[in-house]
Amino acid sequence: LSEGWGVKYLGNNPQFAKEYFDKKLRVEVLGEVFKGSPASIQESTSFNEMTQVEESALIFELLQSMQDEAASMEAVVHRSLRRLCQLLSADRCSMFICRSRNGIPEVASRLLNVTPTSKLEENLVSPDKEAIFPLDIGIVGWVAHTKKSFNVPDVTKNSHFSDFLDKQTGYTTKNMLAMPITMGKEVLAVMMAVNKVNEPEFTKQDEEVFSKYLSFVSFVLRQHHMAYLYNIESRKVQVLLWSANKVFEELTDIERQFHKALYTIKAYLNCERYSIGLLDMTKEKEFYDEWPIKLGEVQPYKGPKTPDGREIIFYKIIDYILHGKEEIKVIQTPPADHWSLVSGLPTYVAEHGFVSFSAIIIYQNKGPVDETGWIIQNVLSLPIVNKKEDIVGVVTFYNRKDAKPFDEYDEQITEILTQFLGWSLLNTDTYEKMNKLENRRDIAYEMLMYQTKATTGEIESILKLNTNIIEDCEEKQLIQILKEELPNPKDVELYEFHFSDFPITEHGLIKCGIQLFFEIKAVEKFKVPVEVLTRWMYTVRKGYRSVTYHNWRHGFNVGQTMFTLLMTGKLKKYYTDLEAFAMIAAAFCHDIDHRGTNNLYQMKSASPLAKLHGSSILERHHLEFSKTLLHDESLNIFQNLNKRQYETVIHLFEVAIIATDLALYFKKRTMFQKIIDTCEKMETEEEVIKYISIDPTKKEVIMAMMMTGCDLSAITKPWEIQSQVALMVANEFWEQGDLERTILQQQPIPMMDREKGDELPKLQVGFIDFVCTFVYKEFSRFHKEITPMWDGLQNNRVEWKSRADEYDEKMKVIEEEKKKQEANTAPKGEIF
Repeated sequence: LSEGWGVKYLGNNPQFAKEYFDKKLRVEVLGEVFKGSPASIQESTSFNEMTQVEESALIFELLQSMQDEAASMEAVVHRSLRRLCQLLSADRCSMFICRSRNGIPEVASRLLNVTPTSKLEENLVSPDKEAIFPLDIGIVGWVAHTKKSFNVPDVTKNSHFSDFLDKQTGYTTKNMLAMPITMGKEVLAVMMAVNKVNEPEFTKQDEEVFSKYLSFVSFVLRQHHMAYLYNIESRKVQVLLWSANKVFEELTDIERQFHKALYTIKAYLNCERYSIGLLDMTKEKEFYDEWPIKLGEVQPYKGPKTPDGREIIFYKIIDYILHGKEEIKVIQTPPADHWSLVSGLPTYVAEHGFVSFSAIIIYQNKGPVDETGWIIQNVLSLPIVNKKEDIVGVVTFYNRKDAKPFDEYDEQITEILTQFLGWSLLNTDTYEKMNKLENRRDIAYEMLMYQTKATTGEIESILKLNTNIIEDCEEKQLIQILKEELPNPKDVELYEFHFSDFPITEHGLIKCGIQLFFEIKAVEKFKVPVEVLTRWMYTVRKGYRSVTYHNWRHGFNVGQTMFTLLMTGKLKKYYTDLEAFAMIAAAFCHDIDHRGTNNLYQMKSASPLAKLHGSSILERHHLEFSKTLLHDESLNIFQNLNKRQYETVIHLFEVAIIATDLALYFKKRTMFQKIIDTCEKMETEEEVIKYISIDPTKKEVIMAMMMTGCDLSAITKPWEIQSQVALMVANEFWEQGDLERTILQQQPIPMMDREKGDELPKLQVGFIDFVCTFVYKEFSRFHKEITPMWDGLQNNRVEWKSRADEYDEKMKVIEEEKKKQEANTAPKGEIF
């Protein structure tokens, strides 16, 4: 047909020409569209059937929906997909959002099964019902991966097709048109049209229409994504500014530091609730906590551990509730089934935590976690890592406020926060180190002011030689000279359990102490220089303060009792010569630099020792003092040992001295008793020796109990000795009680109260029954040679009990007399 023929036809048919013009091109019709009264578009109209006016109306409709500020992104896209279903004659359309969780990109259904007549509420997928595809599964994943559009005429012939959704919904997908929505190099979403109606596949024209109208969707998604990114960046800045402000405001304590930072930024975290679990930083157990495990009484820990080998123990959880009534809950030592831990996610993060590691999950448990009825829907959990890359805690965020799952951008914000908190630990670490250094300085200064090393003149007073002669003498000559100055062990009863230091001067006790090392052959065997041994022994004596009871005499008595248990008590057969050497030396040092006050007083008075040592305060100080002496070569009696022997000695010092803390006494009682029970069942002495001597843990348990027995040995001495020592102990306690009353402004306990001194016999009986009886009864059962200590204890209990009974009788008489006086002074004849 020619152009002329067309013009001729229109001229001959004016009515047709007018109707055609009105329908397709008339300006008035287009004007009506843009005045807000668009021509109606039938729901069944496909793109091929649509007029230009109808298409203009459709475009205008889409533009109006984009301008609706109140509408959500999903609502605008939903309108577009409804029209696209109509234009393409597709059975349904869907939108999959692209995101990343745990560093893995994925696509998730947001709008599913949109038809020309469906409603938003029917098609909007809730977070807990999302269909999620990794980028290597399904056509939708492949489109997101390749960032290319695909027209699939037959899905059964496509290797990327996944029937996962079909199986879930019962729907059958035959053909498909899929297109990515991108922003730069990032894929924001994948749009899909499924199953061409009345035709076997989507056409090339359908692809063009799909691409053309998805331009509106693309604009909406990009605008939404830009607004979301702006919100993210704004929150990042606020999180950093406010957390930095609070982190540097609080330097003293990690818990307070984290709490201030996390509480201040709560408004920017966009979640309903979050919690922080603080991890126990203990890397090595105390030796006395390892004994039950080594003895098979307690199963070793088999649970997860942090990358640096710590057992995963959350010692505190701080729970910040932002939904409903705002509240902060602090859970000390949370149980393993606490709702914040029961999912296992915080533990998993603590176990596998890298600096950049996080975990995002959609929570499967639908039940409420507490009395408020609150339910977990999704979780984001990250580790807090310090500068050493040790995990100090785990922060977990629950339920985004918009009900959507946490994504990579939430991860970025929270990761910045946790990394910043981790770096800020440098402040608290530095502050703690500074405090410890100051405390150590104070203690060192106190030690130096009070204690100095034995002088040349003091050494000469033992050896009876001046320094020049000592330097010229050979070691064998010095040994011979020294032995002549030392007392005869039998004359001073060094091998006896009833030994008394009262007849001997403190200077004489130094010589007795040196003699004990000669008796166990340690001087010759371990090549201990005579001058060094003398200087060390004298310095140890000077290390004890002139307090009422815990002085050098007590220190010597403990060393002598250790010697007697080993030699007279026949316990030496379980230990090597080096171990015996270390045990006696540790016993001499066990209370060095004692202040005459106990551990509780150190804590109450906030002394530098209490700030330096968390537990067994005085015992750890005695240990550190003893080790400090050995750092000086002129005082190191173990200087000729090899490295392994020296390490063994230091370990034995640690076990022996720390074991004198009575707070640990009850931890070792059961273990000690079981060892003795087992030994009693053995028929020969060789079996017992082998059973104990080949197991270092059993030897340590027995040695620890020996130290307790030595420390309390005054309670087993003959009555004339015990009664005097008990008064010295009581006086020292009363002196502490006076300090508590005057300095700390506190009422002392009865044992420390001078005003209740008459109750001493009763307190002694209680101490014997509650603490001492077990020690000496079990040792006498273990070795009959130690029975004298048990007998002495029983005799002293009889003495104390008789005095306690006298006191009770006296108090009873006083009470009766008081009642009589009250009865006599009461007014008579009163009517009640």
